[in-house]
Amino acid sequence: MNASAWHMLLEGAWTTLWISGVSIAMGVTAGLVLALIRIAKIPVVDQVLVLYISLARATPLVTLALFIFLSAPTFGIQLDRSVAGILALTLNTTAFNAEIWRSAFRNFSREQREAAMATGMTPWITFRRIMLPQMLITSLPGLINEMSFLIKGSPAIAVIGIVDLTRVTNRISAVTYEPLPPILVACVLYMAIIGCLVWAQRVAERRANRLAV
Repeated sequence: MNASAWHMLLEGAWTTLWISGVSIAMGVTAGLVLALIRIAKIPVVDQVLVLYISLARATPLVTLALFIFLSAPTFGIQLDRSVAGILALTLNTTAFNAEIWRSAFRNFSREQREAAMATGMTPWITFRRIMLPQMLITSLPGLINEMSFLIKGSPAIAVIGIVDLTRVTNRISAVTYEPLPPILVACVLYMAIIGCLVWAQRVAERRANRLAV
């Protein structure tokens, strides 16, 4: 491969990284909010969220990306390809993250909550200072796993014209007629991105263990 091919691959990796990163940040936050709303069991709202989570988890990313990008103009909304891709990834990962957070909330020790309330803490302070840090640590493996799946599933957004890492490899292969080199480089780049997530998880867990001692 020449310098131009390497430049294209790095640009594609950056596109995958920033679109996935924005979607992950939004999805983790939105998932937490939805989990808290579901825990509250608000009539009608809970049923709507259950329907959304079920549909989002069952819909392939390719189908979701196409639906958002092609249906938006019907409602008079002109979406940029990147915005449509981020929206599709966020809607997908939010549904999975919501269930991860909800599981962590339901498994949280009732005794700790009652003890915090007994010392005069408000529900918000109890959640922010006692529950959330512990929920984050217990949910971290599941969240990191979902982030990895999202990054590996992100090539689905190429269907709406986003030039991500996988699409770049296809372009290079079509020009050079040598598909193996760009595919191998793409594999290494994907593994590097996901490896950074795993490393961040280990660092967070080690710090949490030191604070717990």
